[in-house]
Amino acid sequence: MHVISRRQFLMSTLPTAAAAVLPVAPAWSRALAELQTPEGSTAAAERITDGWEYLEGSLDGPWQVWNSSEIATWSKVSLPHCFNHYDGCDPDTPAYRGIGWYRRHIAVTNPYPKGRTILHFAGAGQTTDVFLGESHLGHHVGGYGEFAVDITSQVQKPGADLRLAIRCDNGRDLDRMPSDVSDFTLYGGLYRHVSVVYLPEFSLEAVHVHIELNTTRDAAEVTVTGRPNGSMFPSDSLLKVELVAPNGQLIHEGSITWANAEPAKTAFDGERVLSGFSLPSPDLWSPSNPHLYQCRVTLTVEGTKHSLTERFGVRSVEFPEGGPFLLNGKRLLLRGTHRHEDHAGYAAALPDEIVRREMRMIREMGANFIRLAHYQQSRLVLELCDELGLLVWEELPWCRAGVGSDRWQTLGREKLRIMIDQHINHPSVIFWGLGNEDDWPGEYPSVDEAAIRGYMTELNTLAHQLDQSRYTSYRRCDFARDIPDVYSPSIWAGWYGGLYTDYQHSLETQRKRVGRFIHIEWGADSHARRHSEDPNRGIFGVSAGANTAERGLAYENHGGVARVSRDGDWSETYACDLFDWHLKTQESLPWLAGTAQWIFKDFTTPLRVENPVPRVNQKGLVERDMTPKEAYYVFQSYWSATPMVRLYGHTWPVRWGASDEKKTIRVYSNCPQAEVFLNGTSLGVKHRNPDDFPCAGLRWLASFRKGRNELRVVARPHEGREVADELSFEYQTESWGKPAKFELREIARDQGQITCQATLHDANGVLCLDAAHPVRFTLAGEGALIDNLGTSTGSRAVQLYNGRAEISIASVRGEVSLAVSSPSLPTTLCKLSG
Repeated sequence: MHVISRRQFLMSTLPTAAAAVLPVAPAWSRALAELQTPEGSTAAAERITDGWEYLEGSLDGPWQVWNSSEIATWSKVSLPHCFNHYDGCDPDTPAYRGIGWYRRHIAVTNPYPKGRTILHFAGAGQTTDVFLGESHLGHHVGGYGEFAVDITSQVQKPGADLRLAIRCDNGRDLDRMPSDVSDFTLYGGLYRHVSVVYLPEFSLEAVHVHIELNTTRDAAEVTVTGRPNGSMFPSDSLLKVELVAPNGQLIHEGSITWANAEPAKTAFDGERVLSGFSLPSPDLWSPSNPHLYQCRVTLTVEGTKHSLTERFGVRSVEFPEGGPFLLNGKRLLLRGTHRHEDHAGYAAALPDEIVRREMRMIREMGANFIRLAHYQQSRLVLELCDELGLLVWEELPWCRAGVGSDRWQTLGREKLRIMIDQHINHPSVIFWGLGNEDDWPGEYPSVDEAAIRGYMTELNTLAHQLDQSRYTSYRRCDFARDIPDVYSPSIWAGWYGGLYTDYQHSLETQRKRVGRFIHIEWGADSHARRHSEDPNRGIFGVSAGANTAERGLAYENHGGVARVSRDGDWSETYACDLFDWHLKTQESLPWLAGTAQWIFKDFTTPLRVENPVPRVNQKGLVERDMTPKEAYYVFQSYWSATPMVRLYGHTWPVRWGASDEKKTIRVYSNCPQAEVFLNGTSLGVKHRNPDDFPCAGLRWLASFRKGRNELRVVARPHEGREVADELSFEYQTESWGKPAKFELREIARDQGQITCQATLHDANGVLCLDAAHPVRFTLAGEGALIDNLGTSTGSRAVQLYNGRAEISIASVRGEVSLAVSSPSLPTTLCKLSG
């Protein structure tokens, strides 16, 4: 058995001839390694997507994988595949933690004499074993780094058994990172791509590009290092190094033999210096201009060529103690968010196009910074960060755990090495995160402060040995805040502690306690489609000036001191106000390095069963299917350079109040002025003023007419075309009494999918617009609820939003009965026909 690292086989080491196997959007370039195969040979790499079968549960070894027809039923699947794609947020049963088997016949046609055949895994959760026939070829622990298994010797045997079986296990393992008490689902399966890759006998395992930008930033020194695949290269092996500028021009070319490559004192064993040269007047990489160079290294041995192409950027990062953060010598306020690898219907097995759409949405929001929580993420994510201009904090999965066994500690060091080795060339990465929340109640084996400080110090030293050009970072482990270069304490003003008006005081207090301060994780949960006429009613009882940290188990919805997370209404309205206050504060502090809001997209967690959408952390700016919440546009109004305007309330179909009551109309825009029209009549022009909270002064008071109302806003940028938005809603003036009964009806049909809405009314039939009851949908008959999506409209158990909830049904045949129920209320039925 020979398990090797990412670059030895590099899935992206595709020959040009294999481009059809892996379609790439033409607007993006990729770091492709070109394996020049013999004339007439097959492709040198192939992504294995189809033809897989899957079985959930344990088997008695690889023999039973292929002799199990009487005891097991296999399902046909394609990759990527996560075996928690449906149950990740099941309201009744925790997500499956255990073994899943995959099987497939493979064909091996290596075009290289004496070539090597590799199975490449872009990531698999969480422990993986690889078998060909009954032979065990590879074992890998960890769900997030790329790894490979060399199957050359096995497939070269006469009559080789090419039945591939892979065993994934996401069961509990105290010796594996991340901890089982982590606030996200530890998914299982082949949830990233799997490929067969063919390499010649001699190949490069890695190419790293090291940049030193001079103090005036008008020249850079470039050093290219490379690592062999473990074979002893012939001394006359030729290495050609080419550098391509962002505009596509070849700007450097040089060749040496392997014997003349300089032994390099680098962080990666076996690495040698292949080339060193000056780069005058470099195009600097930044969020506004993410210029990318390409370095291509071609190894020629006995007429066979193997090329690796790596992209890199030239930029300088400075973070003086006390802040602010400097990129290329200029202050840059880091405006950030976070990302988990999770999506409705897919869990961790996101299709590439969804990843691309998500990263574009983050950039279009105006973010320039992202923390990849809480583990190494896919290569595609890092490539998109490079291309889109998103600075990155990437993190070791040491999350909510003390210091475990020797095996556990070795694994942590290994994962840090792998992450840095595989992602060091990405100019977007500026921080190597050493971990997260390692002061959590209930850690295994304990919160041993001395042990945690010792291990964090070891990781900090190792990270600097591996990469001297970047800062280390850590979030929330206060007794170790002096160890990493950059530290973020816990500040959740207005959610887990205190009021959001306490935010600046908390920042200034914590700033004095560390050298390089950054604020990572802040925000609020919001139940999508729930809105409030009085969003501040939940703050009564919360003490101003209170400790704003998340302490103990403050995330729970019961116990402890008064806090908005427990006592608030979880409305989008309150969340928008909290975000608005935080953003205006951040923009006003010249010393602040930056922040990252938690989190861009709702995601699953085993810990939050009682949330409005069970087992979903609902702090996202978009839902788990990337439907934007109103808060997305609050961020755009502060961060985006593209003119935008948004009337608050697109998912608020019914507002309420007295017939003559003045109501607030909220507008979010980055334009200097806006004009609102109510039912065709202008309410006047307002000018944007960030100090005028909320909505930066873009708010109007008006009386709505009973029934239907139409709103329109026109915003005028400094230059260019006006932007506009409009919405309509009902205004209810009737007061409601105690909730008494549901109404359930069909509201839409689209391509065979039926959407139904449940509304809660009092005994007189008046809609109860503040009702937040938990409800459950059930279906009888031939059809399927579209549920377990972890969204406000895709969950069979969900809290009402303003007295209503929706669910959809697919594959209806004949007549079915949909029911909605809630404790202490009568169940209501609705009959539907397909």
